[in-house]
Amino acid sequence: MGLPLLQNSLYSAVSSKHKIMIGAEVLQDLDFKPIKGKRVGLLTHPAAITSNRLSTARMLYKAKGVELKALFGAEHGFDGQASAGEEVKDSIDLETGLPVYSLYGPGPIRKPTRAMLKDLDMLIYDIQDTGCRSYTFVSSLGLALEACAESGVEFVVLDRPNPLGGVRIEGPRLNPKYKSFVSQWNIPYVHGMTSGEMARMINGEGWTSQRGIVTVVKMRYWKRQYTWADIDREWIPTSPNIPKSTSPLHYVSTGLAGEIGGLNIGIRTTRPFETIAAPWIDSEKLTRQLNSYKLTGVKFHPISYTLNKKHYYGSRVEFTKPDEAPLMPINFYALDAIKKVHQRDLYFEALKQGKKWDMFDKLCGGPEIRQKLAQNATAYNIISSWKEDQNNFRIERNPYLLYN
Repeated sequence: MGLPLLQNSLYSAVSSKHKIMIGAEVLQDLDFKPIKGKRVGLLTHPAAITSNRLSTARMLYKAKGVELKALFGAEHGFDGQASAGEEVKDSIDLETGLPVYSLYGPGPIRKPTRAMLKDLDMLIYDIQDTGCRSYTFVSSLGLALEACAESGVEFVVLDRPNPLGGVRIEGPRLNPKYKSFVSQWNIPYVHGMTSGEMARMINGEGWTSQRGIVTVVKMRYWKRQYTWADIDREWIPTSPNIPKSTSPLHYVSTGLAGEIGGLNIGIRTTRPFETIAAPWIDSEKLTRQLNSYKLTGVKFHPISYTLNKKHYYGSRVEFTKPDEAPLMPINFYALDAIKKVHQRDLYFEALKQGKKWDMFDKLCGGPEIRQKLAQNATAYNIISSWKEDQNNFRIERNPYLLYN
């Protein structure tokens, strides 16, 4: 009797996930009518595939009546293999013979040039984003839109799900003095928008040099409350350190703590961004302290591992309710827990070691979080300071939402 029950349970778990159609699939269903007869460029990466594992590049190359003229790659490259921060040169795609222009190239090049766009009627954007401001695809999205507006080229977004969902908003907005490629737009750290919605907001709010023509091919059946755990789709790594469907959640939850220093957050292991660990941590005590905060939808587990012949001990982050769990706050609760358990302040230790805070401030969108750490602010105090930014953004983004 046990086996049929197990089978039914597994079937229910699978069938409870929702099937959606991404923008690329909707475009295909429309027989490519919105782009037929156009000279097209495509900004994309290996995670941009349809449910039958056909890449958008291959789909457009084969589409009748569509003239695919050029390919573009963002950070990590058109092939998705480059490491974070590694510049990529222009190349030729061996499968199609088309030029591949790097928008993360030497110079540095971060947006399409007029020469790249001169033979195009439209540039199509199809990239799976992670929903976090510091993950640079959202910067490339807006800068490509800006370049198209400057060259009179239509900008088209084939929309995809935000893996963090469309409801959660976390973190401070951008201090204009700290605008950078890892904080390009005046949005919170976690913004809860799809790429199509974000393109509409960037264009509508006038955040680029001039407004352009923006078209979004909407998804079908996606709802704001869906995280990636709620949809029936395979996750394709968006970069080397985002290998799993839960990786976008973990990226937000430990990345800033890792940037401070003194911790290994799982980079160069099979669990990137999933751990809070160091050689001197007591795994059991730290885990107990983290779980004592009773964060909704999050559990911490003791973990130990060896990396480069060095032993690490700490906690592994598990999301039991991905749609309800706080993400960005975990960074600061981890710092609080380490203070409590080990009487070590990682911020002041980094300060004494002469750490430069340029990148941390850029990731945070300004110096305010670092200044609060310098004042010994608790996680609760830091998180509370974002409330006004979050509330204002939730109102301001409303006109640009496509999935209500």
